[in-house]
Amino acid sequence: MTKKSFFSLGRLLLAVPAGAIATLSFAPYNYWLLAPVSISLLLWLLQEQTVKRSGLIGFLWGLGLFGTGISWVHVSIDTFGGMPKIASVFLMSSLISYLALYSAAFGALFNRFNRGRPFHQLMLSGPVIWLLLDWIRGWALTGFPWLWMGYGQIDSPLASLAPILGVEGITLALVLISGALVASVVYRNWKPLMVPVLIITLTWAASTVSWVVPDPTKNLDVALIQGNVPQELKWLPSERWPTLMKYTDLTRENWDADIIVWPEAAIPALEAHLPTFLQNLDSAARNNNSTVITGVLDQKEDGQYFNNILTLGKNAYGPYQYDKATRYSKHHLLPFGEFVPFGDLLRPIAPLFNLPMSSFSRGDLVQPNLEANGYSIAPALCYEVAFSEQVRKNVNIDTELLLTLSNDAWFGTSIGPFQHMEIAQMRALELGKPLIRSTNTGITAVVDHTGQIIKQIPQFETAVLRTTITPTDGLTPYTTLGSWPLYFYSLWSLTLSMILIRRRSGRFRDTRPVETE
Repeated sequence: MTKKSFFSLGRLLLAVPAGAIATLSFAPYNYWLLAPVSISLLLWLLQEQTVKRSGLIGFLWGLGLFGTGISWVHVSIDTFGGMPKIASVFLMSSLISYLALYSAAFGALFNRFNRGRPFHQLMLSGPVIWLLLDWIRGWALTGFPWLWMGYGQIDSPLASLAPILGVEGITLALVLISGALVASVVYRNWKPLMVPVLIITLTWAASTVSWVVPDPTKNLDVALIQGNVPQELKWLPSERWPTLMKYTDLTRENWDADIIVWPEAAIPALEAHLPTFLQNLDSAARNNNSTVITGVLDQKEDGQYFNNILTLGKNAYGPYQYDKATRYSKHHLLPFGEFVPFGDLLRPIAPLFNLPMSSFSRGDLVQPNLEANGYSIAPALCYEVAFSEQVRKNVNIDTELLLTLSNDAWFGTSIGPFQHMEIAQMRALELGKPLIRSTNTGITAVVDHTGQIIKQIPQFETAVLRTTITPTDGLTPYTTLGSWPLYFYSLWSLTLSMILIRRRSGRFRDTRPVETE
């Protein structure tokens, strides 16, 4: 083996662990500094490589990241899905490979454009290509924006960029910083280091600004019910009333709270099948000047299933009546969990794909805020909280709280629920609103407007979280502008890159007349 071949093989072997260490930047590990280390290693590995080899390096880096970072999905497929082991492994491997294609595309495009111009690759086109591919991954096939690199920075100095540019802006900053470090080390030039200095200065300046103002006059007392119902028992007919009584008893002990919140699909039956129970719960809440918010499934007369949030008790809609009740219906459905792509082919494979819960219909993208005991609340159900643009569009000047209900029992003791919680924290930070998160088995928590968890209860325990929340007044720049500043930056960066390339090409073009004999 030649020396060149040895180093080429070494780059390929290093790509997988380079991607894997990025997983440690996310919850529950929170070693946020490893994110720029991982990105820097990838950018270094891509230096002076062919397009094909760059794509392979990017793919291997993606296998390292997603193979370690979303391995928890296998728990729901294998443990609760009822699939044969070989089928569950195949499905999991396919998902990881699909996601790794995005980092493969980054590697290929990185050395396809601006080839031989490392400054352009690292500081102009490269970061924008990364950003564009993240956006595509968050949209294609309904989107999977999990493990966007910015999420792992919830506790880092870069977090102060979230209220301005969102999690995508933090990701862009990470890639710019990493590119500058690689450029300065590999090409022995200190000038690129001005970029991280500028970014750090901007993040410090941003951290001194209060985009929203807490309003203690609007304080409210909340009680979040964590029922801790085992997933394998949840939908058994024999467990329906024991589950309902568990939630009812825990609620009865907390009627002095302004708002009481049950998790996603806490009611283990279709809403239309329990009119008397819901009417009684609504009446009890009204008598105690409280509001109960719960997740519940429903089926319309045309056969469509919806994953809903329902408010009972003291609200703006009047006493509960099934035909007149106002509900929030989940818009962004979880692939395979709530709808099955290519269902005709996949449903025969396993019981998982034959459940009614894998045949949901979508609610509207933008829906009215929930009105609960005088407070206006922007909801997101489970997986939806990962879609920053959707949550942002449902926040308006009157919104006082964010709410997300979930059931992460599907993922057992894996790292998945911790990553999910971290994503919810980012939404609170971006939008400058406190967030309530109620789950079946955890993590049940309350997050303040700075994205920090102010109180939580242990996983896998039947418990009630009681705390006081302070709503905020005002809107963050991200709430108002969304990703538009990043769109303009991307356009500027790509335009500047093209201009510099043309100038350089013109400067070195040989304009001397051709000599003839």
